[in-house]
Amino acid sequence: MTAPKPYDVLVVGAGLYGAVFARQLTDAGYTCLVIDKRSHIAGNVYSERKEGVDVHKYGPHIFHTNSKEIWDYVNRFAEFNSYEHHMRVKYQGEHYSFPVNLETFEQVFGFTSKEEVQLYLAEQQEVYKPGDNLESWAISQIGPKLYNMFVKGYTEKQWGRKATELPKAIIKRIPIRMERDDRYFNDQFQGIPIEGYTKMVEQMLDGIEVRLNIDFFDMKDEWRKTANYLIYTGPIDAYFDYKLGALEYRSLRFEEEVVDQEFFQPRSIVNYTEAEIPYTRIVEHKHFVPERSSQKTVITREYPQEWKKGMEPFYPVNNAANNSRFSEYKKLAANESNVVFGGRLGEYKYYDMHQVIGAALAKSKSFISSELA
Repeated sequence: MTAPKPYDVLVVGAGLYGAVFARQLTDAGYTCLVIDKRSHIAGNVYSERKEGVDVHKYGPHIFHTNSKEIWDYVNRFAEFNSYEHHMRVKYQGEHYSFPVNLETFEQVFGFTSKEEVQLYLAEQQEVYKPGDNLESWAISQIGPKLYNMFVKGYTEKQWGRKATELPKAIIKRIPIRMERDDRYFNDQFQGIPIEGYTKMVEQMLDGIEVRLNIDFFDMKDEWRKTANYLIYTGPIDAYFDYKLGALEYRSLRFEEEVVDQEFFQPRSIVNYTEAEIPYTRIVEHKHFVPERSSQKTVITREYPQEWKKGMEPFYPVNNAANNSRFSEYKKLAANESNVVFGGRLGEYKYYDMHQVIGAALAKSKSFISSELA
């Protein structure tokens, strides 16, 4: 007779996907253990209080969604402010409104009406036919001048590849507006947790056993024996010991600085799009929660870099070669009994926060339903 296992479910990863899954299963009566190799919970949304400011340690995170279900869900665990994301691009010393909107066209071309902009864009689309790569598609949409000012340098720094080698899907989610609306997101629900994302995830994991500084792969076989089911949110290729080759990612290096002044820049994020500037953007965290006052401000410069084993993977490089390799890993995953692969790394997919939470909610409901059937 097989001895009962200590837990029903082992969750590898204390980020959003793992935390939501663990919360849902715990509320449904399962016993869960959550482990994470980092020294803290919350994964890449981890925030840390510094100089009275909540610093987003792994890059800025702005919550936005059109789903009332997801919005109501996160509000169970945190009080959100009404922050709406506005940013700027700094190019050759000048700040420009971004995403591209009527104000941007006025700054660059002197256009003051929607009709002038529409005529200009129609002319560009007549001359430049869209292709499948990012550069061709972007130029066909906004013309070469705006492309070179706002897109080319930033994108090639971010991805470490020529824009002609990147899929157009990367750029298609950035809006172009015919009015003076520089909000980055149009979603109905937007905001930042007033007490920080770490506190929010802490509330999600309330009453659930969490162990930190534990690398699942140090004792993979032993950890599998601790629970009947495994929810795995790490890199899918690492789970299979890279037997089909490593999937490619982009990583980031963060350079944090405390500045002895009230504000450093006009918006929370300013993109630096010139190729000669090594960082892609500067984040000033104080703008995210204006409810908090402080005499100093904290900024972070982001330096993209190619991912290597041992570094933190941030952005999957979803080109044809990597997607093909991932498809083969998915076939292996389908044969893993009692294992759920989820999240940005487990699914090799770019997710915004609301998408991660939505995916975890949907998958956990499916999991519970199948168990009860």
